[in-house]
Amino acid sequence: MAKKIDGVIEAVRHKSGQIAAVRAYERRGFTFSDQLTLDRKTLLERLQKGMYFVTGSRRELMASTFDLFKPVQIAQAGGREFISTKENASCDELENVPFF
Repeated sequence: MAKKIDGVIEAVRHKSGQIAAVRAYERRGFTFSDQLTLDRKTLLERLQKGMYFVTGSRRELMASTFDLFKPVQIAQAGGREFISTKENASCDELENVPFF
């Protein structure tokens, strides 16, 4: 059985090579929240708690319907933690996610 999605990341903002913030939607029961902005620390905490985020985009005029792309995970390298869609990441990187 597929893991239930807790959030969908739609856009990202970088600062000094790290994620500064993401624009996302979070699951609220059977539906998703309005668009919200999460800073890097908050996103990292939620991923560490086991929440499952994926990259994707909301379908226009389709409420809580998304085109989903890749799962977001925490990658570790050199004693540091990175937020990435790649397993062996050496920096914060969400592939094919537009900037805002």
